[in-house]
Amino acid sequence: MQQLAVVDRVGAGALGFFEGVGAIATFGARAVVEAVRPPYELREILTHTYQFGYRSAPLILTAGFAIGIVLSMHTRASLERFGAEAMIPAGLAIALIRETGPLTAGLLVAGRVGAGIGAEIGAMRVSEQIDALEANAVDAFKYLAVTRIIALMIAMPLLTIMMDFSGILGGYVAEAAVSGMPWPLYFERAFTYIAYSDIIPATLKTIVFGYLIAVVASYLGFTTSRGTEGVGEASTRSVVMASMLLILSDVILVKIIFFFYPPVSG
Repeated sequence: MQQLAVVDRVGAGALGFFEGVGAIATFGARAVVEAVRPPYELREILTHTYQFGYRSAPLILTAGFAIGIVLSMHTRASLERFGAEAMIPAGLAIALIRETGPLTAGLLVAGRVGAGIGAEIGAMRVSEQIDALEANAVDAFKYLAVTRIIALMIAMPLLTIMMDFSGILGGYVAEAAVSGMPWPLYFERAFTYIAYSDIIPATLKTIVFGYLIAVVASYLGFTTSRGTEGVGEASTRSVVMASMLLILSDVILVKIIFFFYPPVSG
């Protein structure tokens, strides 16, 4: 009997998991359809783009600068063993632009913006503001969710570019403090081995990151219940689920990028 009870619990958990995945996927697909239908709520999109992008910039720039310094120190410690200190700028730039910058920016935005979206929409749900919007013939889904999804998809590539160049600047500061390398030489070496096939796909994949963060946070906000306790839970779950989806989707996106832009050997 105990074994059957365990099987029942596992089965119920699995069914609940797949039900949740399906609900989020349906929510995201609906958002894509609604995004191309008028009205487009441009004012709301611009407002949220400002909130998500401009107000996240200090965090992104500070984190990128610190990561650049740390990566520079680790890269120097590794390349000094082989007498390849001249490759430090290029190694750091490639690591930042291809992977570290986009993924770190995505995780930071998931923590800051994802939690905010989940809490904000969740608070509107439990305080019946969403019901009031719908009673006034306003499409709450489009007005609250779709505008935030589009805005974050616009903001993410811009924040990623900020992260990349802030990290390169941090790497320069660390390198200049050790070797006194001038900025023009550092910049030239950093971008010697960087091509558009490195920059563009890695930056554009953050559009998917923005979509996933906003969809998950908006869905959890819309399905919030149990008052203020539910709002806090929606905020926390938004960060956790969005971060997990970002990491999983990054693996898939990297494989797709390598398929279309295979690494050059030799």
